[in-house]
Amino acid sequence: MKSLDEIAAALQGYDPQALSVDQVNAFLAELVQPVSAHESQDVYLFDALGRVLAQDVDSPIHVPAHNNSAMDGFAFDAAQLKVDQALSLRVVGTALAGKAWPGKVNVGECLKIMTGAILPDNLDTVVPQEFCQLASAQDVTTITIPPNILKAGDNRRMMGEDLMQGQAALKAGQHLTPAALGLVASLGLPDVRVHRRLRVAYFSTGDEVLSLGDAPREGAVYDSNRYTVFGLLTRMGCEVMDMGVVRDEPAQLEAAFAKAALEADAIITSGGVSVGEADFTKAMMKKLGDVAFWKIAMRPGRPMAVGRIGKSVLFGLPGNPVAVMVTFLAFVRPALLRMMGSTAQPAPMVRARCLEPLRKKAGRTEYQRGFVSSAADGTLQVRTTGNQGSGVLSSMVQGNGLIVLHHAQGHVAVGDEVDVMMFEGAI
Repeated sequence: MKSLDEIAAALQGYDPQALSVDQVNAFLAELVQPVSAHESQDVYLFDALGRVLAQDVDSPIHVPAHNNSAMDGFAFDAAQLKVDQALSLRVVGTALAGKAWPGKVNVGECLKIMTGAILPDNLDTVVPQEFCQLASAQDVTTITIPPNILKAGDNRRMMGEDLMQGQAALKAGQHLTPAALGLVASLGLPDVRVHRRLRVAYFSTGDEVLSLGDAPREGAVYDSNRYTVFGLLTRMGCEVMDMGVVRDEPAQLEAAFAKAALEADAIITSGGVSVGEADFTKAMMKKLGDVAFWKIAMRPGRPMAVGRIGKSVLFGLPGNPVAVMVTFLAFVRPALLRMMGSTAQPAPMVRARCLEPLRKKAGRTEYQRGFVSSAADGTLQVRTTGNQGSGVLSSMVQGNGLIVLHHAQGHVAVGDEVDVMMFEGAI
């Protein structure tokens, strides 16, 4: 395990007082490692949503298990098709889904077949019933297929074309989405092996922070950050240890950090890391662990602390509500995913046309709350939510993404395209 000094020494241009967003993520990629590689469990599918796979899920069967029809129609041997000639065939029976048709289909004959029904070995093509002309006489039904509308193999699903027996249906590190649950169930598997949930302890700091239920007092604010972080962590599938509000008192802070380090894989705090704030939180971080204090070239969310206390990774976030969410999305979430053993990649940013001018100084990354919508021509457009103050919590509700103005980027004119980090699935 590398020390913070070793990680910093390997990072080109590392300056804790002026770190770029990319440098922060590069540092965290070295700091955090998967923590649950040897701790996994089997869970039933109904309990597996959002969990991270600990091992590949190999298909025990071919999917589909047989060559079958992709639609309702008539199955036949396509060798009988002739260019520019219609083909007439006699219907000799009906194949239903769920069982093999027991008869035989000869040249000049076809089989009425339902979607998903097994194709007999000598039949390779299905013509949709709406493409055919049907005629019946003396209990004999015939179909006529117009010329040049089919080729061999049309409307046929091949055995194993989705998955071959023994093939990995899902890879270790994948998150189990609703679609993934359905895929596992289609293989006849009732459970999957997943990593244990990541344990994350969280508390707010500051004498000015009120818990819900406390009486209002002058100069104090109710703690919103705990509830936001709880939601962010819960959506990630973490096991959350809510440790409440910890006062700016050394004994209380030391007890909180010690308990968190003993029980959690990661510790998240908000408040107490800015220049000019009371030094108790920072002093206790320094006393108990290997911690770096950063000024990041970003807005909002400039101050941040990272490091280790015992075996726990520490993320000390700023106190302003919007800054907490932005730094969580930009830095903490990717780091926690890595700790969870997840192979998930950051969601690609969308490009949208900006509906208003944005002022921006080169040399820092800015995250502005925005609302993305579709223009009349179907392209994406984005506007800001208005006041971008880091305490304007309502803007995170009004917006559906963060307009990301990159480090080297300058002012944005109306009509310029910008990157947007969408909230869906995160906030």
